[in-house]
Amino acid sequence: MTGHTDLELVERFQRGDESAFNELLLRYKERIYWTARRFLQSHDDADDVVQQVLLNTYHALKEFRSDSGVFTWLYRITVNTSLNALRKRRVRDFFSLDEIVTAESPASERPDESFEVREQRSLIEKAVGTLPEKQKTVFIMRYYDELPYEEIAKVLKTSVGGLKANYFHAMRKIEKYVRRAHGA
Repeated sequence: MTGHTDLELVERFQRGDESAFNELLLRYKERIYWTARRFLQSHDDADDVVQQVLLNTYHALKEFRSDSGVFTWLYRITVNTSLNALRKRRVRDFFSLDEIVTAESPASERPDESFEVREQRSLIEKAVGTLPEKQKTVFIMRYYDELPYEEIAKVLKTSVGGLKANYFHAMRKIEKYVRRAHGA
């Protein structure tokens, strides 16, 4: 990887240097994949979205004006493409988050604890699946991607206050879902 900034790579690409696009691709492809994967649950569907994002990016990058950071711009494209894929599949009611990283349990962890963690994660994924689209989107971006509200506002082109309200309501609904599942 080179020490070029994102904007330097964009400028090189806009001047006709195809290798600059490849450098950007290497820099962000994994993050694009995992963003799509969280929305779509499926490796194959996320892979399809990544391909669509890269194709869209390749054509749109020629007109990139640097109003936002390159990753913010790519993230926005990824989120929008993922949401469009969800709409096309019409699986709103079955939406769930996939694991961010498949982490193996430490050898010292008891099997029953490991099962409980997986069960809890599955329950939270189901709870997130019941959220309205806006709340799901904000929850994923804030909770899993750990983006600051200001960055989310740029990506979704909305106000920070509205995002905070959506996140708050999402958290309350998830908590209520989990409590109801545990009979509390």
